[in-house]
Amino acid sequence: MCKPETQNSKLKTENFQLTMKYRLSKSDKIIRGSIDLPSSKSIANRALIIHALSYSPYPLKNLSSSDDIDVMQQVLTSNTNQFDIGHAGTAMRFLTAFLSQIVGQWVITGSERMKQRPIHVLVDALNALGAKIEYMEKEGFPPLKIWGSHLKGQVLELDGSVSSQYISALLMIAPVIEGGLTLRLKNKVTSRPYIELTLKLMKQFGVRSVWKGNEIRVDEQAYQAREFTVEADWTGASYWYQLAALANEAEIELKNLRLMSLQGDCEIASWFKAFGVDSKATPDSVIITKSADIQPKHLQLNFIENPDVAQTMAVLCVLKKVPFHFTGLETLKIKETDRIAALQNELAKFGADIKEPKHGELQWDGTFTLPKDELPCMATYHDHRMALAFAPAALFQPIEIDDPEVVTKSYPHYYEHLKQVGFEIVPA
Repeated sequence: MCKPETQNSKLKTENFQLTMKYRLSKSDKIIRGSIDLPSSKSIANRALIIHALSYSPYPLKNLSSSDDIDVMQQVLTSNTNQFDIGHAGTAMRFLTAFLSQIVGQWVITGSERMKQRPIHVLVDALNALGAKIEYMEKEGFPPLKIWGSHLKGQVLELDGSVSSQYISALLMIAPVIEGGLTLRLKNKVTSRPYIELTLKLMKQFGVRSVWKGNEIRVDEQAYQAREFTVEADWTGASYWYQLAALANEAEIELKNLRLMSLQGDCEIASWFKAFGVDSKATPDSVIITKSADIQPKHLQLNFIENPDVAQTMAVLCVLKKVPFHFTGLETLKIKETDRIAALQNELAKFGADIKEPKHGELQWDGTFTLPKDELPCMATYHDHRMALAFAPAALFQPIEIDDPEVVTKSYPHYYEHLKQVGFEIVPA
């Protein structure tokens, strides 16, 4: 049976709807197959905003059918002025900025969890540029009422250690702001590759920018309409790298993936070499193979630039019994759930007592302190990456996943793809 929380639970789950469960198992530890990965959600969300700002007549190609992308498309093509974006945090931030520069009155809300995710940094910045945005319920949090208007640029100071999505949201509308925009970033910049991704995509649509020191400058200018194809998602690829590392034998073709990618998470290809997983680029894919039965004695990683793969690596290390110390996880507490607490809860079901020595850190000394459940049931907390990261554990033993279809947020065909490589997945 699936228990909604462990005895020493640090994160309550009773507020999450308990729906169906899947039982996952696999009869061997061999993974072979060709996987058509979903396209990058990070690229697609940005491309959709830029596409709208450029008034492009060209349809964007290879958009995934994930919940987040569907929500963004629905808002951008809607004839109403009230939008519910559910759990889509990226859409909340990007659309808040986008709507603030379109004359009219708009209301944007989301799920109960979305109403707990702060947005005051972005709202304060937009109001300073001439927008009028008010909180409809709790100060500093969605839902928002937005009176879109003509924005005027200036120099804005932002804390670089907050979510990079605030910065990206402002950068994408910067070219259409009167006088452009200069962002002066203070403190350590979180998720820098995602900001670089935003600027690279803007450049592909004809917008120039300058990032020098702690300042990013974007002049007022016009986006140019372009044909654009979204590449495959590297965060989605991380779960297949994880499977390859856990397998005894693996050869997996990941279609439409590029080793030389715009996405910062392509860095994981080098990380997984320590687990005996090699990557080979082809014209249309990346082929990963398990070439050696090796693993590090201890893994130390800084996720400041790659926070979305933290769950992947934490689950992998516990299953491989590799002690770890992860840093740069400051933003994990304000994701779809508090991912720090969620990882502590769910990895405890495998007997691992994960510590949080400091804010933004996770540490495990490699010892197991609790008896292992015969059939652990993983709670997902309405977080797609919890389900995605824990499913590969079925290579080691059968598991259950509660609310498994939460993966539709970013990877709708995940379970179908697991079945393609030999997993048995049935309703529990």
